[in-house]
Amino acid sequence: MIGKIPTLKIGKLTAEIPIIQGGMGVGISLSGLASAVANEGGIGVIAAVGLGMAGKYLQSSMSENNSRALRQEIKTAHSKTDGLIGVNIMMALSDYDSLFEVSVEEKVDVILMGAGLPLKLPARIVDQGLANIHTSFIPIVSSGRATKIIFQHWAKKYQHIPDAVVVEGPLAGGHLGFKAAELYTESNSLESLLPEVLAAVAPFEIQFGKKIPVIVAGGIYSGADIYRFIRLGASGVQMATRFVATHECDADIRFKEMYVNCQKDDLRIIESPVGLPGRAINNDFLESVSAGNKKPFKCPWKCLRTCNYTEVPYCIANALISARKGRFGSGFAFAGANAYKVNEIISVKELVNALMREYKHEDLTMKVSADREIYVPFRPDFRSVVKNKTNADSVAVL
Repeated sequence: MIGKIPTLKIGKLTAEIPIIQGGMGVGISLSGLASAVANEGGIGVIAAVGLGMAGKYLQSSMSENNSRALRQEIKTAHSKTDGLIGVNIMMALSDYDSLFEVSVEEKVDVILMGAGLPLKLPARIVDQGLANIHTSFIPIVSSGRATKIIFQHWAKKYQHIPDAVVVEGPLAGGHLGFKAAELYTESNSLESLLPEVLAAVAPFEIQFGKKIPVIVAGGIYSGADIYRFIRLGASGVQMATRFVATHECDADIRFKEMYVNCQKDDLRIIESPVGLPGRAINNDFLESVSAGNKKPFKCPWKCLRTCNYTEVPYCIANALISARKGRFGSGFAFAGANAYKVNEIISVKELVNALMREYKHEDLTMKVSADREIYVPFRPDFRSVVKNKTNADSVAVL
């Protein structure tokens, strides 16, 4: 059927549209956005990072704050939808294990694991038997090599493999899985990375007798993009940037307006305090940091294992929390490479409908183009015919 977008099957789960809404922290994608995406047939994702740092859930430790806040967001999302809900958890988080356990206990449909290789899973989860858990596990990678390492390790240690994999290219927003010098090389383009990852999972599909969906992320903006990558072999896409400019996005309206108002030249690569490059929308805060100005802060707790908070120029968590509240004098917004294309704030339903129209239009365009290439009627070159006839006539006269 022309324009019929495929479903996305991950283990026993089926999303009606092949779209995972990317997790965005701190507090950009919570229960509001995630449930709205789930209600439209996609997989809505809550970003687990730093949820307790706003001080709403007071406990004896920041780790307990975060766990309690995440548990409440998951419950709220489930109360708003019967669709698929996931949680994005960064491997670099100090409380990774407890956030993972909360997500499994609350029976989220998927856990997406990024910012590191998920080689070690929480012991309490492993003891349950990964095959016996409702939740599907999806690592986020940036190469075929990383994919192979993860799958080999899981197969050997857990006798189980991830249920899907997201390959994220260098056009994504937020922290990036590449060195700054590698961001614009052809070998790291999403078009180059996808076949690498497909090849990496292929032997494990045979070994374990199941399909491993490969989902692309980083620079996916339109229905035409979705169509193109599915044609290239992807099972689905992960999108984040375009979902920011929706009414249901959990950020302050001023955060969303940063996307609507930004120009292509406003997007820049920064060096994050955690030692990774990231893509963000330039503003006075980032200009000040680039000029060498430090932003004094008191670290409430070491939320990232790799953060040397005594030497970094500012607290990345505080900056992102401020931005989420629209306070850009003390923060900034991460954004994908296509954020400058956003020109209005609409509902999630309107956005998904637009993506479906774009997908259908691209499908129809490609099919019409293919039909024209298949049926090419013979049209001789008239000038050549005349020339040949004139030459023949001349020979006949002689």
